[in-house]
Amino acid sequence: MIKILVDSASDIDKKEAEKYGITMIPMIVSFGEQEYLDGVNLSHKQFFEKLIENNEFPKTSQINEFRFDEVFEELTKNGDEVIAILISSKLSGTFNSAKQAVKKYKEKVFVVDSLNACIGERILIELAIRLVKDGKNTAQEIVEILEKKKKDIKLLAIVDTLKYLRKGGRISSVAALTGEILSIKPVISITDGEVKIEGKAMGSKNANNLLLKLLNNCGGIDFNLPFTLAYSGLSDEILKKYLKDSENLWKDKAENIPYYMIGSTIGAHAGPGAIAVAFFANSNKEVKNDKK
Repeated sequence: MIKILVDSASDIDKKEAEKYGITMIPMIVSFGEQEYLDGVNLSHKQFFEKLIENNEFPKTSQINEFRFDEVFEELTKNGDEVIAILISSKLSGTFNSAKQAVKKYKEKVFVVDSLNACIGERILIELAIRLVKDGKNTAQEIVEILEKKKKDIKLLAIVDTLKYLRKGGRISSVAALTGEILSIKPVISITDGEVKIEGKAMGSKNANNLLLKLLNNCGGIDFNLPFTLAYSGLSDEILKKYLKDSENLWKDKAENIPYYMIGSTIGAHAGPGAIAVAFFANSNKEVKNDKK
């Protein structure tokens, strides 16, 4: 049997992991002296409530080698194989902890660096779940597919406020203040495993146009593979408006458009009011938007 292990940086919480039939290890999120298990005793909604209420920027602790060893031992005790899909090694030391722990589980546990986080990591996990259920591939073959396809994953997000990028040290205080005054909306991505600012637009409409341009530049969405959207904060109204404004992008291509609430890993930097899309790029096509 092939089992899948993920971390909470994928924004898959404990309840959802149980529904998928996978194992989730939570990261520790700290607000001051108070520590929480991400996705276990701290929901995404509770995270944003605390983020908005607290002046102190939250900290996320990596999962250590000892914890991985415990879980690997439990999951392999009946001879099962494990595929662990984890947050980008450039964003957290979690992957390196797993690589150290996996040494004693040769040919039983495979560790995949997603080079992503949040919904970018999620759709790689969803692909893995699909491949395991299909039952046509060995664990090694699935890992090889994941390693190849992860290079096609694009995660793009429009950030509503610069406040939390400043708090997280991603931009300067002067840039944040200027951006707030001019209503600048940055579009960020996870590129080569790291958070990158792709561009800045004045106002939501221009930010949406920039997001569409970036989608077009990478060839658009491969609707045969997992894709999803997400929003941050306590309301999904901004995301619903975006879906309405960009309906030609999705029309006749997907019966349902899945979306989720962003969790702590990216949410701490994006703050409330962000929207994001993650997909496997289709390099053979271009996106058209005929909406006037």
